[in-house]
Amino acid sequence: MGELNMKKSFSNTLFLLIMLYVLIGILKNPKSVLSNATHGLNTWFNIVIPSLLPFFMVSEILINIGFVNLVSRILTPLMKPIFNVSGAGAFSLSMSLMSGYPIGAKIVSNLRQNNAITKLEADRMVCFSSTSGPLFILGAISVGMLNNPLLGPLIIYPHYLGALTVGILLRFYGTKKSYTQDYSNKVEGKLILDENLSIGSVLANSVRNSISTIALIGGFIIFYSVLTELIFLSKPFNILTSLINRKVLIDIEILKGFVAGILELTTGCERISNAHIDTIYKIAIINFLVGWSGISVHSQALSFMGSTDINNKLYLFSKFFHGLFSS
Repeated sequence: MGELNMKKSFSNTLFLLIMLYVLIGILKNPKSVLSNATHGLNTWFNIVIPSLLPFFMVSEILINIGFVNLVSRILTPLMKPIFNVSGAGAFSLSMSLMSGYPIGAKIVSNLRQNNAITKLEADRMVCFSSTSGPLFILGAISVGMLNNPLLGPLIIYPHYLGALTVGILLRFYGTKKSYTQDYSNKVEGKLILDENLSIGSVLANSVRNSISTIALIGGFIIFYSVLTELIFLSKPFNILTSLINRKVLIDIEILKGFVAGILELTTGCERISNAHIDTIYKIAIINFLVGWSGISVHSQALSFMGSTDINNKLYLFSKFFHGLFSS
């Protein structure tokens, strides 16, 4: 108990120091902070809201009316041999493939909160249902950053195959107890729209929850855009990158792009796409970053998972290997 309190105290102290660093950085570099905050805000308003908000609302509605339970019963014979989860995994995976981060984590968290899936299923599902969307890979990266739509397949296929590989490997994770004992009683419930359920209340709750979620995502994007810029402006970071550059002869811009991608995906991919290296190396690094997805996306996912008992460490571990497999 004492050791646990010490770890928590250390984490709280570290977080406090980071926040003080951010505050001082904002006061010292108001122009750069304003520019990056504006960039993050524009990204959220012009890209994230149009691409994610409709999916959030539709997924909330489908879960509330019991559609996912119906899909689960139909697709369980397909999902169980491959991923060792119920058919609900097909819903979270397909929605993630269509819309991208962080909708997969949001859906799995909602399913777990509603006791529609077991903890073990949720642990597995959140790891392979966390993918980027085709719009970001094919549009933003291939066309917008690399200026070559023909490169799209070299990013999108490895990315989705990496997610499936993670899911197949994690089918062996956990106990040998069959999930069907826990799940079979849950899917017998609401399979179609409840006669006593108000469609108006379902729509209102779905819109309300979705707008709250999209606002939360916007806050994370702006925060990490500012944090990334403050790190790049700091003397310790520039000294460290110079030392690494002398030792291993890696371009400083590549180092900055990689670090930026570890924190915030879009910024990192943009920097790597502008680096002076062969295209194949750009794609390899970008594939890792898209698979890893960035701490900004992880913060969004963990904010949804925080209200459940889903294994956060397993999720982060799987995202690292998703990046490696994709790369």
